[in-house]
Amino acid sequence: MEKGTIILLNGASSAGKSTLAREFVKHMPEFFALSIDDFDLVIEKMEDREQGHLIPVSTEHYFHRTIAMFSDSGVNLIADQIWHDVPTIKDCITVLQDYPVLFTGVHCPTDAIEQREKARGDRRVGQAKAQLGFVHQQQEIYDVEVDTHRDSIETCVQLIQAALLKQEETRGWAQTIESFQNSCASS
Repeated sequence: MEKGTIILLNGASSAGKSTLAREFVKHMPEFFALSIDDFDLVIEKMEDREQGHLIPVSTEHYFHRTIAMFSDSGVNLIADQIWHDVPTIKDCITVLQDYPVLFTGVHCPTDAIEQREKARGDRRVGQAKAQLGFVHQQQEIYDVEVDTHRDSIETCVQLIQAALLKQEETRGWAQTIESFQNSCASS
C-alpha cells in the first residue's frame, strides 16, 4: 500500500495552523486534519493532572507515531504541530523521515498572534511570543511557507495546493532533515 501524503504544518501557537488545516480539508476532501491540540485532549482525558497521574512520555511521541500509522494505511493528513524544542524535532524527524511530507511553515506576526491569544481565551497570552524564539529558528527549510495574517486562509490553502502539485520539485523536508542531522553531529 502506498503511504498517504503528510502535510506537516509547523508554526507557533495561534498562528492559524488548525484553522488552515480545517479549511484545507474543505478544498481537498481526500485529506484529513489532525491537530496536536486535539490529540493532547485525548492524552488529557487519560490523565488525572490534578493528582499528578501523568503519562510519562511526551504527547508529541504518540502524535508522530499516529501520523505515521495513518500514512502507512494510505490516509492523507494535514497535521499541525509546534516544533518547540529539540526533542520534539528529533522525534518528528526520526519517525517521519521516510514519509512523503510536504513541510509547511505557518507564519504570523507576533502582535497578531497575541491578539488571537487574547481573543481565544484558552491560551496563556505570551505563550506564542515565547515559542517564536525557537519556532522557525532551527534552519527549517520549508517546501512552502504561508502567512495567515498577511494572506487570507483561502490564499494559504491555494499556496499549499500548488506546492502539492509540484511535490517532485520540493525538497524542503529532506533538506531540513539533513540540516538538522548535520547540526546534531557537529554539536
